[in-house]
Amino acid sequence: MSNKLYVGNLSYSVRDDDLQQHFSAFGTVQSAKVMMERDTGRSKGFGFVEMGSAAEAQAAIDALHGQNFGGRDLTVNLARPMEPRAPRSGGFGGGNGGGGYGAGRRSY
Repeated sequence: MSNKLYVGNLSYSVRDDDLQQHFSAFGTVQSAKVMMERDTGRSKGFGFVEMGSAAEAQAAIDALHGQNFGGRDLTVNLARPMEPRAPRSGGFGGGNGGGGYGAGRRSY
């Protein structure tokens, strides 16, 4: 069993330190990270906590899943590996398939 946890439905005011402190009651917290929007710096409402052992991770899941934290009921479960993203289609998106300069123009 893994010791990395997904923590969802976080209040937007929760920060890394809050997460670390909340989970430390269940063992050693190796890391705690709230995911933030790149452009705005605002929380995305979820994060990840890595506990010191699988047993500590399970204890945190058992105790905190569904419990209120910051006005919201937490979702706490084992983190799944990130799935590879589908490659983006190349180029500049759609388009009408027209040619380069002067395409569609009539020459006189």
